[in-house]
Amino acid sequence: MLLGKSGYTFLICVFVFAMAVSAISFFIDASNPFMLSARLFALNGFLFLSIATIMTPFLREISRVFNKSFIRIHHSFAAVGLVLITLHPITIFIQSFNLNIFLPDFSSFYGFWLLAGRQALIVIYIGLAAALLRRKIPKYWRLIHVLMYLALLFGIVHANLIGNSFQNFAIMVSYDALFIVSIMAFFLKRLQQYRIRNRTRTKQT
Repeated sequence: MLLGKSGYTFLICVFVFAMAVSAISFFIDASNPFMLSARLFALNGFLFLSIATIMTPFLREISRVFNKSFIRIHHSFAAVGLVLITLHPITIFIQSFNLNIFLPDFSSFYGFWLLAGRQALIVIYIGLAAALLRRKIPKYWRLIHVLMYLALLFGIVHANLIGNSFQNFAIMVSYDALFIVSIMAFFLKRLQQYRIRNRTRTKQT
């Protein structure tokens, strides 16, 4: 089954945005191909993970736009984001051969947040594990999976503090806005769940 027309339009918009960000990042600094690749992996990984989280309160709308099930679309964006965000530290490691880039920095409060991308990756995989084990831990997997939002927090703080591409005002504002919208989507989803529980209680009484 093909995507709906609106789905293709949405994907084109995401592609154009990603290409624009990549072009700006290239012009900021392309002197080190490894670091440029690492930056692009991080930026586009964050983009796809953010979109995956922003989708969550809009199950019917997403299904209608893409002409496919929400879960399939949500997981597709999340999977692409996961692969790209994982390639970010791997690319840096290939150049530096420093295993510390995979470990959180607890040397200081500032260092913890400066290199918060390290713990973001760990938290992302914990959230992924919860989703994969949802049938075995049906009561708890959602509580653990919500850690994805914490990972986005770690990632955006890390990017603002150390991200070379964030020297560009448009990129900084765009990605900060993506994070803010993700958090808004989180609270909107919680509000929806609260209303559903209230309706269920009302019917039962």
